[in-house]
Order: sequence, then C-alpha cells, then structure tokens
Amino acid sequence: MNDKTETRKQILEAAMNRIVHYGYGKTTMSEIAGDCDMSAGNIYRFFASKIDIAEAMARKFNAELYQSYAEIARNDEPPAERLRHMFHHGLSRTYDSIEKEAKILEVAEVLGDERPLYMNECLAQERIYLCTVLEDGVAKGVFAPIEDCNYTAEMIQSGLMKYRFPQLFSRLTLPKLRRELNGVLDIIIAGLKQGVEKTPEDKH
Repeated sequence: MNDKTETRKQILEAAMNRIVHYGYGKTTMSEIAGDCDMSAGNIYRFFASKIDIAEAMARKFNAELYQSYAEIARNDEPPAERLRHMFHHGLSRTYDSIEKEAKILEVAEVLGDERPLYMNECLAQERIYLCTVLEDGVAKGVFAPIEDCNYTAEMIQSGLMKYRFPQLFSRLTLPKLRRELNGVLDIIIAGLKQGVEKTPEDKH
C-alpha cells in the first residue's frame, strides 16, 4: 500500500469516527484534518469535499454488502430462498449498523439528496445479483419466463425500498420488519411463479 493510499485510508477512518460521533452536519473538513494531524488544505488533495468522504464511506460499506450478495446469488439454495436471503441480509446488516451508529442515517439522507447518481449506481449494482437469481429461477423452471430481467429486478427493488434504510422509513423493530418483509416477499415470489406448473411438493 503506497503512502497516498495509506493517507486516504487514514482520512476516511478519521472522518468515519468523527461523523458517527458528532453527525455529518456537525463535522467539518478542518476537524477531520486536525484528527489526521494535517493541514486543512492538505486534506483537499485526497477528498474534494465532505460529501466525497461520505460517498467513500458508503462505498466501503456497500463493497462488503455486494460481496455477500454475490455469494448468496451463487449458492445452492433454491432461487426463491436466495431472493429472500438477499433482502433479509441487507435489512439486518443495515438495521444493525444504524442501531449501532445512529449518525450513519444522516449520511444516507445526505447522499440521497446530493448524490442521486451514486444511489442509482448502487441500485444498478444490486440488480446484477438479483438478475442472477431471477434468471436461474427461470432456467430451473421455478419462475415464469421474464421478458426483461433488469426491469423486473428494478420493480422488486421499488417494492422493497422501505427495507433499504429501515429506520429512515419506519419505527418498527427488526423482528416486525422481518415479518413484514417476509409477507411482501411472499407476494413477489408468488407473482414470479405465476403460470409455472406446480410440482407435487408445491401442492401440499
């Protein structure tokens, strides 16, 4: 790891520590620079603005999440269970992270307002893993044929948006959110199976 990469990592870690403690709005670039024992001017060589730091924080969080999605999308579970597993994993991980560090929610809100293209990029990345599961379900005869997988994945995301940042949209506890998510997924999965001939196991 070169010096520039190490310095960038140091700045990001200092920013994360300050933001989760004081909040995004109450954190300044000068304070982050001070935590890194560098000048305020020097920090701008690595991050052009505070919102760029917020995006870097989100990218780090999402990189780990996407790795989990990739593993789930390619495991041996039935396609419907993989679909359920992906959304429950995302719900639990995000909910737990926000419960542990409530100020993270402020970062998500700011990114949604100021970096909509980045948020769209995140959704597009997630659709890659969703389509892996959907297309495998069609190939196995579990799901009915899908004319446009990306569109179907996008609509599933839209229907489940509440569970992306649960504390932003709801005051429900995690067990209640899981129950609700299961119910919505039951309807989505039933729709995906519509028209597929039932096996003897399905009929019981």
